[in-house]
Amino acid sequence: MQISTLQVVLDATQKIDVANLLERLLTWGMEVGKDIIGAILIYVVGRFIIRQITRLISKILEKRKLEISVQTFLKSLLSLLLNLILAFAIIGKLGVETTSFAALLASAGVAIGMALSGNLSNFAGGLIILVFKPFRVGDYIDAVGGASGTVKEIQIFHTILGTPDNRVIFVPNGALSSNAVTNYSKEGLRRVDFSFGVEYGADFHQVKQVLGDIIAADSRVLQTPEPFIALGELAASSVNITVRVWVKAADYWDVKFGLTQAVYDTFNEKGISFPFPQLTIHQG
Repeated sequence: MQISTLQVVLDATQKIDVANLLERLLTWGMEVGKDIIGAILIYVVGRFIIRQITRLISKILEKRKLEISVQTFLKSLLSLLLNLILAFAIIGKLGVETTSFAALLASAGVAIGMALSGNLSNFAGGLIILVFKPFRVGDYIDAVGGASGTVKEIQIFHTILGTPDNRVIFVPNGALSSNAVTNYSKEGLRRVDFSFGVEYGADFHQVKQVLGDIIAADSRVLQTPEPFIALGELAASSVNITVRVWVKAADYWDVKFGLTQAVYDTFNEKGISFPFPQLTIHQG
């Protein structure tokens, strides 16, 4: 009789435990289901918002006429950041602690940044150059460290220059973006400066007239702005005549060398002498 009663009690207890367990499982399932449904909604809405933002940014970048490589990189970077934000939102909705993930990503970012500090500087410099365009492919520039040449290619880490003697120079973009760069091709016109020395006693007005005729005969020299000829300096052994003319940027070197040769030939024909260094010694 006692055994029978105990068995009944045990059976009732098991039934109560099973019912309680099922109730708990049902409650947990409903809560998890709501979280899963919420996470799915966040994902769907988030992806829609990301697509809209990406399209808007793409239109803005296209209107600014940025380089294709820059547009692709910026869009990829934006997409990565937005998707990371979306992933954290979904993980948080599912009840997973996101603080540890954020700390891990921050630590990894600091470590990577310290290891690649130089390359990151060049990378940032490349973005600055491609976005703000202080120079373009085909421009002739003077860069840091005496590097000069025509820009052949602007890469994300380096800018490639081609020199007149057919050398190739790789200049880090970090240095280019943080130092002075002279761009000789930015403007359409350039001024060519000369200083011609003649002997003391030479007729300055004759020399000026001859120089004016030489300049007028060269069609590459622009008349606006007007060519400038003046007595520039009374040096130790010569009278130096300053000449300044404006030309198209593409004609700079041809005019520089051409006018120099023309002055030399014409001065010899006209009997205008070039001085030699002289030293006068007086004995008491």
